[in-house]
Amino acid sequence: MDDSFRQLELLSRQIDQAHRCAINSELAARGLNEIGHPMLLCILQSSDRDPEARCFAQRDLAELLHISPAAVANSLKSLEKGGYIIRTPGQDDARRNQIQLTDKGRDAIQGCVESFAAVSHRMLSGFTPEEQLQLLSFRQRMLNNLRGGRAPACKKEEA
Repeated sequence: MDDSFRQLELLSRQIDQAHRCAINSELAARGLNEIGHPMLLCILQSSDRDPEARCFAQRDLAELLHISPAAVANSLKSLEKGGYIIRTPGQDDARRNQIQLTDKGRDAIQGCVESFAAVSHRMLSGFTPEEQLQLLSFRQRMLNNLRGGRAPACKKEEA
């Protein structure tokens, strides 16, 4: 059984790496390769609808994305330089920036969503709807097992 565990671990890493590569390729094909963490834009979009939720501490964004605060800072700097967002210091706390999407940022989100959908469609090609649900169930159970009912306490990914 040790061999099957090693094979599962290797396969998990290969799937993760192939998925990241496929997302990056899809983003590049849409001219969005300068977006470091596309999920960051998606989080910002959800707050764009609610002006009260536009203030973020980098630490909060890092927790949501499971990356380091430094990686968030670099991504925000890149997004601001690229014209995707505008940052202004928060009124009550200068450490919490008010982040607003620009029109370019909103357009980029659509490209990100399309990229995610294209990769998911390709990844699940040939699976029946029942198999997709079963795979989802297995992966959710694996995640729950790894987390042990709590958020993981591990080193965040660097950008």
